[in-house]
Amino acid sequence: MRLEVGNSITKDPNLDRDRLDFGNGKIGVLFRALFFPTLIGMIFNSVLTLVDGMFVGHSAGANGIAAVNIVAPLFLLTTGVGLMLGIGASVVASIRLAENNVKAARIIITQAYIAGVVIIGILATMVLMGPKATVYILGCSPELESNAISYLVLLVPGLLFLLVECIGIMLIRIDGSPKYAMWSQLIPASLNIVLDYIMIFPMGMGIRGAAVATSISCGIGAFIVLVYFIRFCDKLRFYRLKISLTSLLLTLRNVGYMAKIGFATFLTECAMGVMIYVGNHAFMRLQGADGVAAYSIACFLFPVVFSIANAVAQSAQPIISFNYGIHRQERISRALRIALYTAVLCGTFVTIGLWGGAKPIASAFLSSDEPAYTLAVDGLPLFATCAVFFAVNITLIGYYQSIESAWRSICYTMLRGIIFIIPSFLVLPLILGIEGAWLAIPIAEALTLIVIALHYLFKVQN
Repeated sequence: MRLEVGNSITKDPNLDRDRLDFGNGKIGVLFRALFFPTLIGMIFNSVLTLVDGMFVGHSAGANGIAAVNIVAPLFLLTTGVGLMLGIGASVVASIRLAENNVKAARIIITQAYIAGVVIIGILATMVLMGPKATVYILGCSPELESNAISYLVLLVPGLLFLLVECIGIMLIRIDGSPKYAMWSQLIPASLNIVLDYIMIFPMGMGIRGAAVATSISCGIGAFIVLVYFIRFCDKLRFYRLKISLTSLLLTLRNVGYMAKIGFATFLTECAMGVMIYVGNHAFMRLQGADGVAAYSIACFLFPVVFSIANAVAQSAQPIISFNYGIHRQERISRALRIALYTAVLCGTFVTIGLWGGAKPIASAFLSSDEPAYTLAVDGLPLFATCAVFFAVNITLIGYYQSIESAWRSICYTMLRGIIFIIPSFLVLPLILGIEGAWLAIPIAEALTLIVIALHYLFKVQN
């Protein structure tokens, strides 16, 4: 991320890298330069779970897709840790780069990676020591146990690779290479599609093949990210940390601060896990395994919806954080306005797409003669109403993260991901039946946006 006076973007012959002038370039030009590569990369990355669902649904039926959905919260938890540390590190590193403190920025990203590997390493070890207990903690039933364990055990080795990729893509963007970050997501996602098909169908591995394909593709993504930091990075590269008590305490302090800033994103991923967990129980109670299979399609689609919303937030983040570091409030406000307009547009597009595409989407996962197919076709248009609310909420939460207002971002994430979502799944089905279960997520997102808006208006008036 090298400052150039005059142009928003200049070219570097190394990697044909775009140099983004966050301090002086036109906000709209900067946002577009970040947004489109970020959007493409994040959508393709979400294909990792989406393709698993499609292929597993057609090879193992409703029970197979339900089993994958049971394990999904563990995948989301790992992604959450990676994004928490990645966003926290990118915000702090952006501010340090704005202050021309390159050494501090390098120390920050190194500490983020060390902490992430330790956390996910412990998690993976615990899961492999008790896979059966793990799937039942995640809400498994006896009929889904075999498939869920098979998928879980082979997915776990890919979790460390997934962590490396999640942290890396955030840092590569602020280093001035959004296109490289895009390819580090697009290549593994494309590979995952190919491997999924080969392992599930020609090789006949079924749900086990889906897990192996995902782990391999995550490994390739991690490799591409590490190659960047070793060979192609600009200012951000790994820094050799001192081995001493002082260095350890400094690392713990810095990791704690990064985690505080990025915790709202971790909660967002955990909230998706909560959404899946609570929703699985609600749909199991209302319509059994077929209900869970139908709801699973919405859960597979949700990472795509999240990717679009998160692309908006993460495209604005380097611009906002850098200008926050140099105290340019007018540029921060401009970036936020552009991000909010984009969020509304993207959310509207997603809602219309899900309204009109319920049947082809459901048929991509399930055979039309399965009961779960009809349930999904009826429910997906109701679920789709969450998209605009969700996109705006994620953009606003990302804004508060970017200006180091960690507690506000955490509070809003708690509202939409836990405080509102759990009562919605418990109460709305009692009032509206199965339609209430499908509307639980949209209602929770809408209530959160109302709270954010009221709080903002209250601050303005006072």
